[in-house]
Amino acid sequence: MFSDWFSPAQCAGYIAFALGVGCFLQTDDRRFKLFMTGECLAYVLHFALLGNPTAVASSVISTVRSLLALRTRAWWVAAAVVAANLGFGLAMAQRPADWLPLLASCLGTLALFLLQGIPMRVVMLCGTGLWVINNLLAGSIGGTALEVVVALVNLRTIVRMVRARGADTPAT
Repeated sequence: MFSDWFSPAQCAGYIAFALGVGCFLQTDDRRFKLFMTGECLAYVLHFALLGNPTAVASSVISTVRSLLALRTRAWWVAAAVVAANLGFGLAMAQRPADWLPLLASCLGTLALFLLQGIPMRVVMLCGTGLWVINNLLAGSIGGTALEVVVALVNLRTIVRMVRARGADTPAT
């Protein structure tokens, strides 16, 4: 199922892995989005080398989305990015599994543009679940490892943020 562990495709996945873990360790939303941009770029190369065009399209859109989310939180920009994802899906998806990365990207878009802090990370966690399934089906070693670790790191960061918010709340 998995190709050579040290092929160029898998090495690009390992780079995405490192950037993704760094991304979800961030409690600052701006740094989160910067790391996510790098992760998405590495994913473009990774999935191109694996021959998964819908994941490439989704990753390209996610790269642009992450860059746009650094500049604006406009709902219409989020709607345009979601529409682009759905358009790519209609044009490229050949089987139900092809929709997984596109739907994950839609969730990520809504999270990055419309949410902040803990709620943003919870919605991103849902998208992570879709990426885990996609990566297993695509034979992506680094991508699967990335998303499983990202889910764990994201959960840990969410707990840290909840605890920090609780510590900031005065007792009544």
